[in-house]
Order: sequence, then C-alpha cells, then structure tokens
Amino acid sequence: MSNADVLFAAHPTHATAVIATVSSDLHLTANALLAGHGFEPVTKRTWALARIDHHEPCWATLTAQSMVDKGIASQITPELRKVIDSHTSKGQHPASAVGRDTRDRASVEAQQIHNDLRHGRLTIHAHAYDGPSTVAVGTYHDGLSVHLHGEDHLRAVTDVFPSPVQAVSAFQRLHREAVRPGPAPLTHTEREVIEALTSLRNGQESQGPSRREIVPALAADPADHEAVLDQFLNQHANWHKHRVWSDETTLAIHESQTLRVQLLHEPEPGDATWTIAAYESPVSERAWRITLSAATPAPVLDTLLDELAEADPWDIALGSPVTDKTVTQATRPLSDAGWQPTINGPTITWEAPHTGGQESTVRVRFDALSAHPAHSYLDAWALWAGKNPEQPTWALHASAYTPTALLARLTETLAHDTETRTTPPPQHTARSERRTSRAPIPPAAAGPPTSRRSR
Repeated sequence: MSNADVLFAAHPTHATAVIATVSSDLHLTANALLAGHGFEPVTKRTWALARIDHHEPCWATLTAQSMVDKGIASQITPELRKVIDSHTSKGQHPASAVGRDTRDRASVEAQQIHNDLRHGRLTIHAHAYDGPSTVAVGTYHDGLSVHLHGEDHLRAVTDVFPSPVQAVSAFQRLHREAVRPGPAPLTHTEREVIEALTSLRNGQESQGPSRREIVPALAADPADHEAVLDQFLNQHANWHKHRVWSDETTLAIHESQTLRVQLLHEPEPGDATWTIAAYESPVSERAWRITLSAATPAPVLDTLLDELAEADPWDIALGSPVTDKTVTQATRPLSDAGWQPTINGPTITWEAPHTGGQESTVRVRFDALSAHPAHSYLDAWALWAGKNPEQPTWALHASAYTPTALLARLTETLAHDTETRTTPPPQHTARSERRTSRAPIPPAAAGPPTSRRSR
C-alpha cells in the first residue's frame, strides 16, 4: 500500500470497476465518503465500485477529490489513471457534472433502482416485454409501488402507486397476456456488476493493480457484448432493438429491414455470439452473413459494426460476388503487412507474421469451394486464432457475397490496428479473519427515485 490513506486501483477482472483500499480500520471519514459515492465494502479495508452505466472511473475521480477536500490523502494508480483518461477521451461525462445533464440524472436514477433491487429494498411482482423494452411492477419496503421501464442504465420509474394491488392491476391492464410472474432474468451488465463485487467478497484480493499493454488488434481483449450493443443502438437511431421469443437473444434491425444484428447472450460452446445477416429486400432470402464467437477481439467487432452503421444499407446488403479480384482486394492489407499465403487445394490461408514459438497464431482463410454459388450457405471466409480452426480461441466466419470492402476493413484491422489488453494481477485467498472480523456496513436505505409521472 502507498503512503496514501486511500488507494484507488482498477478492478482485477472487471473492465471499469474500481477498488479502494483504506489504510486504517478506523478511518471512519474515508469509509463514509466511499459509501456516499456508491462504493461497497467487500473486505475489512477494501471497497469496490461497480456500476451499470460503466462510469466508475468518473465516480472514482470525484471520490478522490472529495477525499482531498476533507484532508484525506488519496492516490490513483497509473493503471486506473489510464482507464480514467480513456473514458474522458471517449466523451464520458465527468462525475462532477452529474445533475447538470438529463442523461446523467437518468443514469443516477437507474443505478439507484439497481441498488434497491440488489439489496432487497424493492421487490418485483411481475415483468413483461413491451416491444424492445422490459417493463416491470414492484413494491418498495416503505409501501410505495412502482412501474419500471427499460434495463440497466436506461431503467426508470414511470408511475407510482399507493399500494401493490393498484400497481399490479394497472400493470395487467396495460400488458395483459405478456405479463410474467417475478423479475425478468438478469441482464449481462447486471451479472457483471454482481460478479465484480462477489468475486472480492468471496476472498479474491488483488496482489496489485491489473496490467494494461498495447497489443495488435488481433490479440486485444474481447468486447463487452451487452455494452457494445447498447452503445450501438444509442448512437444509431435508424437501428431498433427487438425481442424474440426467447430471453436468450436480442435482435437489432435496421429501419430498412435489410440488415440484422443478433446477439446471443449466453451461447453454448461452439455457438456464435453475434450473427450479422443481410437481405436484398425485407422479404428476400439472406444474401450473406457473418458470425463471431464470444472471445473475438473488441476492435474486430467495433470495425464490423462501424462499417454497418456507415454504409448505405441497400448497397451493403447486396454484397459482392467472389472473384480473383475481390479476393485480392479483401486481403491486400494482409499482404502489405507481410502475412504469408499458403495454397492448399481450394483454400488459401494467410498467417500473421512474427508468431513463431507461440502456442497460438492468427490466420485468415478463403475456401474457393465454399464460395461457389451452389454453396452460398457455407462459410467462404474464416478469421481465427488458436492452434487449429476446429477449436479456436476466437473465430469470425463469413459467407460468400460478404461485401469486399467490409472484408478489407476487417483484414486491415487485424493487420495494422492496435488496442489494449488487460492482464489481471496474481490473486490470493484472503485470510478468514479478514472476511469475518466485522460485517460490511450496509448501504443506507433509500426510497424510490423520482418518477417520470405520478399518480
């Protein structure tokens, strides 16, 4: 521990969560400030902040400044400072501005609802799916009942009732046969927040800060899939979220109805996490598709979604026929970067250079036989990492007629882009007396957030 009274560090396994370590068991002022800014005690001197809006770095900055204002020495580790700087460069609102921006006020309200649900202050009676949104009815322990709309950082109170009977009756009138008992399944973000806290409570304490390094895009960390989809929909109003018959899948469909993005929330081994499909018209058969596994590096997924958002939907949906010229165009970034092609019958495989001696490498493969028009349902392209394509670390597959420009952007990302990779520090199991010497300070009780409408 440094000479600071409170040390703020990056969480060892959660991308944006923050850990605060207090030097003294009896530093009550520091503990009070941490609790007031949303940190929760997880061990004797360790507190953690995990939020559903992924703004923990901003709140950590605000908390550290509050410590300074109270005369408490605080320090932010270099690793966490990099995360804070990254959030600032991406246009995240600083925590000190919360309350001046409507979106941030809504995010604070959503976080309070999440906390109330997790700590048992709000009980959900039933839920339903209203188009692309999740709605629910519940009761606070102070007696007020509410209707909720949305998920994660978009969840809000839409109505308040004096009794559960009135709230449930109104909910049933609104949603009828769509009503299902109990709460909706936890979202991916909610599970991540809970895991970030419980992993530390269960005795896993960091030996030091996590390590971030600049690596080629092909070796970068996987994406936070739920957050990526939420951000994509928030930034592109011409894409709309749709529920399907199963809670396990979410669809995003372009307003032209020619482009569709499917996210499978909990894929089985071998299943695709993302499926992107294109159609010449809303009623035609599929023109082409791309699938990605869960561990696909974030820059690859970002490139794919950026190209979908920026392209003309009708043009990109048509795709490109496979010719010698289009194959050359699609793989030119690989050749320019020194990837070596190997021809084996109908397949050409390009391998990333400078990977000798490593257990895993990255390859791009084109299968001319699968690209034949008679086999248009097969995957003509594969981008993958691992010892072999049957058991890859991550994989992207694309069918024939996938647009050449899109493939070229993907191979350019693999060949030339860089990104960060996080290596968690070593872990050790905390001693039992540190886990049980005193009970964590419970969060202060809170009533329901201010509603959008009131009765």
